[in-house]
Amino acid sequence: MKRSLLLLLLSALALSLKAQHVEVLQQGNQASIRGLSVVDDKVAWISGSKGTIAITKDGGKTWDWLQVKGFEKSDFRDIEAFSSREAIIMSSGTPAVILKTTDGGQNWKVNYKTIDTAVFLDAMDFSDRINGYALGDPIDGKFVLLQTKDGGERWEPFRKCPNAIRDEAAFAASGTCLRVERNKLNIVTGGTRSRLLEYTPSSNLWDYSPLPILSGKSSQGAFSFAWSANGSSRVFVGGDYADDKKTDSVASYLTNHSNLIKSANPGPAGFQSCVENISGEIFLSTGTPGSNLTTDGGKTWTKIDDNSFNVCRKAKHGKLVLLAGNGGKIGIFKM
Repeated sequence: MKRSLLLLLLSALALSLKAQHVEVLQQGNQASIRGLSVVDDKVAWISGSKGTIAITKDGGKTWDWLQVKGFEKSDFRDIEAFSSREAIIMSSGTPAVILKTTDGGQNWKVNYKTIDTAVFLDAMDFSDRINGYALGDPIDGKFVLLQTKDGGERWEPFRKCPNAIRDEAAFAASGTCLRVERNKLNIVTGGTRSRLLEYTPSSNLWDYSPLPILSGKSSQGAFSFAWSANGSSRVFVGGDYADDKKTDSVASYLTNHSNLIKSANPGPAGFQSCVENISGEIFLSTGTPGSNLTTDGGKTWTKIDDNSFNVCRKAKHGKLVLLAGNGGKIGIFKM
């Protein structure tokens, strides 16, 4: 009886994991896509190299592609969209720029620009439609952190930027090394050391915690993190993009029941550049070796797809989950 029940449960689990898969919607564009913002079950934007932007209004079935005029050589590593007409894009490299459109991408206004070659922007996130932040690699021992209080029209240095240790950096891989929740800032880093940096406005202080994720080289570290909707779990992923099949110490997790950040076992099958909460304790991660799924808040992972992607994001208002990567590849996650 017990054996039969066990076999039944294992069969049900296998069928469930098989049902959860990634379907490639299109590929072939020359752009490398790392910016992805899913507004709802119909509207999503992507951004990437060669000044490339694309928007879908039918849940990813068709896309309108364009190059931002005057920025054809820019690499737009992150994008934040609010509707089919309003979006903000951020470029990495020189010049570092932040642009905004209010007409569906036909025209873009330059709201931040610097030709300082020391400035390298990594990610951008908004706590609401008005308040947003942009993160850059350290200069003189402090991470660059910009803030907007008017929906991306003006950007100013944040009043208290976090400290960095030598050769520490953030990764402009998927726009998810920075996450904001009610103005509480969260950053994951890599390089010399993998760390979690947390800022709470009430204390006006940064807290620094080590992460059990591979580090020590410029290609290694924590690349992305996400939390469950109710805040009960936080999941961190990364690894070594130069050795993307390496599976040691590529994911960790934290639950409300413990203050100890623990390593996943088993973890994802190799380097992961992005992780996103799907629902409850279900998280999807993706990277160049493929995509992985956890259903227990990051404790254990199962590989579900072999396709290479850079980023995965869920709709802010809805259930649509899209992925994007090199060669203009776009995928959809289905359960």
